[in-house]
Amino acid sequence: MVSSTKQDAQSRLQEATVHIPRAKAVAAEPALGVRSVRQAHDAAEGLPRGRPGRDWYKRPFDLTVLILAHILLLPLWLLVWTVVPLAIWLEDRGPIFFTQMRTGKGGRVFRIYKFRSMVREAEALTGPVWSCENDPRVTRVGRFLRAHALDELPQLLNVWKGDLSLVGPRPERPEFVAEFTRQLPGFARRHEVRPGLTGLAQVYGCYTSRPRHKLRYDLLYIQRMGLWLDLKLLVLSLLVTLKGRWQASEKHIR
Repeated sequence: MVSSTKQDAQSRLQEATVHIPRAKAVAAEPALGVRSVRQAHDAAEGLPRGRPGRDWYKRPFDLTVLILAHILLLPLWLLVWTVVPLAIWLEDRGPIFFTQMRTGKGGRVFRIYKFRSMVREAEALTGPVWSCENDPRVTRVGRFLRAHALDELPQLLNVWKGDLSLVGPRPERPEFVAEFTRQLPGFARRHEVRPGLTGLAQVYGCYTSRPRHKLRYDLLYIQRMGLWLDLKLLVLSLLVTLKGRWQASEKHIR
């Protein structure tokens, strides 16, 4: 049984070398049919820089939300932290957790934690690549985890440590930061604030949006960030999670 799952994983990994775009490729951009997407793209053009020090509220806000959520939802946390690791292990007897290096505030590199949603050694034959829609490297359990963003749950540890905020631009891998900084004017501004578990680009954009479009959302967030916007994005993120639409081309969020 274990041998069969290993062969299946190797087969999917080999298939991925054909179907997964290389790091220098550009992810496909879906049709911008959602009104809020167009508005965000237009509004982000020519934004002035946000005022320094406007993120003073973030650390107290993050810790308050985390403490209240763990106290009020303790039985749910225990269930999720038991069922998800067990499901991952039972599928292919592989590692439960997955780590990557990401770039945070001020360019500081840190280790991010995730539940493993892909076959083991998914980039062994491809090197650093972006995941794409219907990625053949994603396991059956991983597909469910990604749809509900449960694979990101261990990143709460990064929030406790202060590497991440609950809301902010998603941290990028160091391999891609240098490339994006050269190609996308203003990309370095993302590192003026602490990266987040969710953000404007994740809620109003889609998984396959081009990096330059995600950057517009990120710059718009940096300009307008505040306590009420963070609360709104957390509520909308929760709705997307419950609907299982994090991998959908359109989340139908207004």
